[in-house]
Amino acid sequence: MLILSLILNFYIFLLGLVIGSFLNCVIYRLEKEQSFLKGRSYCPHCKHNLIWLDLIPVFSFLFLKGKCRYCGKKISIQYTIVEIITGLIFLFIYNEIINLPQLTISNFISFCFLFIVSSFLIIIFVYDLKHYMILDKVLFPAIAISLLYRLFIIFSIWNYLFAALIASGFFLFIFLISKGKWMGFGDVKLAILLGLLLGFPNILVGLFLAFFFGAIIGLALIFLNKKGLKSEIPFAPFLIIGTFIAMFFGSQIIQWYLNFFKP
Repeated sequence: MLILSLILNFYIFLLGLVIGSFLNCVIYRLEKEQSFLKGRSYCPHCKHNLIWLDLIPVFSFLFLKGKCRYCGKKISIQYTIVEIITGLIFLFIYNEIINLPQLTISNFISFCFLFIVSSFLIIIFVYDLKHYMILDKVLFPAIAISLLYRLFIIFSIWNYLFAALIASGFFLFIFLISKGKWMGFGDVKLAILLGLLLGFPNILVGLFLAFFFGAIIGLALIFLNKKGLKSEIPFAPFLIIGTFIAMFFGSQIIQWYLNFFKP
């Protein structure tokens, strides 16, 4: 059983690496307003079509020493980071949430749902971090998939709708009173997705962690003179980090919090 578990973990991680490589392609094509459904991958610098040896996740980057085989220009470390992070998230989903050795149809659908929505979140994370923008063409399909999953697969939607209402309502309030200066409307829409994904009370854990990490990073950037008090900082990455932590460890965090205040 141990050997089988190790093999499954290896293949899940490998799947994550491959999906992460695809997500890099999607992010790049979104930036260039190109279709990611057709056309071969190419070097962003010299536009030379890449062969299969150039497209092996992580390995190609290391083998080519972070440079294009054809023009010698540096390849962004983003590609390798996204591949590894996607692999690790897929591993966490498999080990912490889904139990494949006891596979059922419901488990398999949940497995696919979490993989798909996590992939959407990774795209939103990277794109907002780079461009300070959450694309509706990425966000709306993720919301639709989450809503359909809760309606027709889990048959338990009210908890998740309540979480979506709390999160989006809170951000909408901030958006309105600040007239969009403290919070973008994209974050309001993103909160709907996060509520549908986490449910209540895990959404509270996700929001708390997002503001906690956001405050720490923001203060660090100000201290290092990278940002000023009025500088814009994308908040979606912090929301997504908080969401992934709440997804995997939300129940444990809530239990720890409740135990901490017990007399």
